Amino acid sequence: MPAPVTIEFNDRVVRQFILATVLWGVVGMLVGVLVATQLNFWQANFATSWLTFGRLRPLHTNAVIFAFVGNMMFAGVYYSTQRLVKARLASDFLSQLHFWGWQAIIVAAAITLPLGLTRGKEYAELIWPLNVAVAFIWVVFAVNFFWTLARRREPSLYVAIWFYIATIVTVAMLYIVNHLSLPTSLTHSYPLFGGVQDALVQWWYGHNAVAFFLTTPILGIMYYFLPKAAGRPVYSYRLSVVHFWSLVFVYIWAGPHHLLNTALPDWLQTLGMTFSLMLWAPSWGGMLNGLLTLRGAWHLLRTDPVLKFMAAAVTFYGMATFEGPLLSIKSVNALGHYTDWIIGHVHGGALGWNGFMAAGMIYWLLPRLWDRPLHSVALANLHFWLGTVGILLYLGAMWASGITQGLMLGATTEGGTVLAYPNFLDTLNTIRPLMLMRVIGGTLYLAGFLLLAYNLWRTLRGARPVDGTVEVMAEPAAPDAAGRLGLLATFLNPPVLFSVLGTGFACAWMFGGDAVSVLGIGGLLLSTALALAHWQSRGRAWAGWYDRLLVNSAPFTVLTFIAVAVGGLVQMIPLAVAHKAANVEDRRQVPYTPLELAGRDLYVREGCYTCHSQMIRTLVPDVLRYGDYSRLGESIYDHPFQWGSRRTGPDLARVGGKYPHVWHLRHMEDPRAISAGSNMPAYPWLLVNDTDVAALPGRLAVQRTLGVPYPEQSPAEVLAQVDRQARAIADDLRAAGATVEPGREIIALIAYLQRLGRSEEVGAARPAQ
Repeated sequence: MPAPVTIEFNDRVVRQFILATVLWGVVGMLVGVLVATQLNFWQANFATSWLTFGRLRPLHTNAVIFAFVGNMMFAGVYYSTQRLVKARLASDFLSQLHFWGWQAIIVAAAITLPLGLTRGKEYAELIWPLNVAVAFIWVVFAVNFFWTLARRREPSLYVAIWFYIATIVTVAMLYIVNHLSLPTSLTHSYPLFGGVQDALVQWWYGHNAVAFFLTTPILGIMYYFLPKAAGRPVYSYRLSVVHFWSLVFVYIWAGPHHLLNTALPDWLQTLGMTFSLMLWAPSWGGMLNGLLTLRGAWHLLRTDPVLKFMAAAVTFYGMATFEGPLLSIKSVNALGHYTDWIIGHVHGGALGWNGFMAAGMIYWLLPRLWDRPLHSVALANLHFWLGTVGILLYLGAMWASGITQGLMLGATTEGGTVLAYPNFLDTLNTIRPLMLMRVIGGTLYLAGFLLLAYNLWRTLRGARPVDGTVEVMAEPAAPDAAGRLGLLATFLNPPVLFSVLGTGFACAWMFGGDAVSVLGIGGLLLSTALALAHWQSRGRAWAGWYDRLLVNSAPFTVLTFIAVAVGGLVQMIPLAVAHKAANVEDRRQVPYTPLELAGRDLYVREGCYTCHSQMIRTLVPDVLRYGDYSRLGESIYDHPFQWGSRRTGPDLARVGGKYPHVWHLRHMEDPRAISAGSNMPAYPWLLVNDTDVAALPGRLAVQRTLGVPYPEQSPAEVLAQVDRQARAIADDLRAAGATVEPGREIIALIAYLQRLGRSEEVGAARPAQ
């Protein structure tokens, strides 16, 4: 019999990630308070290019998601995994490479984003060299994690490990596909996808980044740390099985609900809404499993700040996952989309679920990682109440602001033929007090987190770092011959076969013609009935197969990947095949001239998409306010798409030709001189900086590779075309009393803005306005 040995866990890397979590949490929240202040007081942009809202808002979102939650996730995963598998992390070198590589990426993002180096896609703004670095470090994380699983001394995989596996494989898939790009230089690239394809891929990624970066790993952390903190077992193992598989399968289909009432094909909108509504069940199953784990321990919430934070976090998770499906209903989405309601929804999850779970985990870990009691339980309790009041003020303000703005923008008179509030600024000025309340709420939340940082510092001062240990048998655990799952046993078994049949029939029902649809719904009902009958009669066989699956990490990982990949394939393959210029009906986009393309790159650089949409929805108020609704073909050559997700300013899809050149010049120079009450920052540097025309030949070549029908031109021909159009705009400005050199960036931006909305009718030579 092998002798027992004592294993010392690698908790050094856990401590490092904890410290980084607190540091970047403070930075991300501080930037968040600043950008919220900028929406109330335009002077807070400081007339400085790298401090404007459009450049700092991506810094805020990336800092909170990838720096704050990312570091917290890695700390929780590494701490819990070692104890769940009774093995030290496989490689100290990979652990350190992971930590320092991730911090280097964060620092690089903090430098490049304020400089305007961006891809112009939400939560995916980082330039391509950083994308490559993220993918590399993620692979390092995956290798270290799965190598540790291979060395485990605990045969079966606990539920938390399931969620970590789903996170690792799905985030890799999402990140790589959405960040496929063709570089034009070391700091610039164009996405491989364009127009509606890019929109679908972006929100397949964006929605599921929330699912698999901000939700599934934190659920795994919940399943480990909440029972530990409460001293109670997980309420229901069976519910955790249903929760995991239904969540990872259903979540991946729901991305199109971010694009309701747009030019996205209707079948995709219906698909996204349907699966979003289905998310209610698994999401609330997980919430209930977490809260019911506290049965018999509720009295501890009066004195234990760890349980306060974790119970509130799970509650906020339930609130956010109720609100998300609600907002995916088309009629509700028509009211809430492009308003502050969406901002409130996102922050309910980020501050309440992620932020409070992080705080609870950190307070629980500090005494165990540094062998010293927490400096002040009272300060931790004060942190909880400051954070809770801050969140409630924030959410209340954003709900009221979003619904108010949605109602005002959608209000009509004269039998629905005239807008009740034709001036967009009427709505903006109405919600200003609510936007100020958001700043107050965010500041209170930040103050609470600063208390955590102070408490951590006082706890660590003079403390001794300690690593956990466990006594185990010398030989790693491995499944015996009877427990191993081969290829046939993994896939040819009732749970998998019935799942495949059900999914296939459901797709036939949703996407087939009349006869196929009837066959699909009949097959779905029959396969469901047969599955339930088989489970009732052979339930032990199902449970036995799953128990065997849990001691075989590779088959488990493969099945998880298939579960998450199928939804993306069903959505993207048909659209990729059909979305071609030759297949577009009604209207097709006219490619930008070289100067207009340069202006579009400036628009992306300045982050204008964070406040302005370029998508007029198929809603009467949108059409009355902005013009004819946007067609699928009108953005077919846009790399990246710029449909936007928030309207702090009006939609720009048909702004071209609406105002003279000098109006755009004065608007960028001093927005309040044109639109009294505007909160838009001024952009004086555009009037003095020169357009980078030397980069245009290379960028046009990449656009041609991506399928945009640009003719072959020499660099001299490109520059001559740019010069002609720039001089024409400069001459027009001079005639209106404004003198600007043709080479300035403002000239290129004006050229781009005046082009928006121009398309050609399919089968006709004339442009459509």
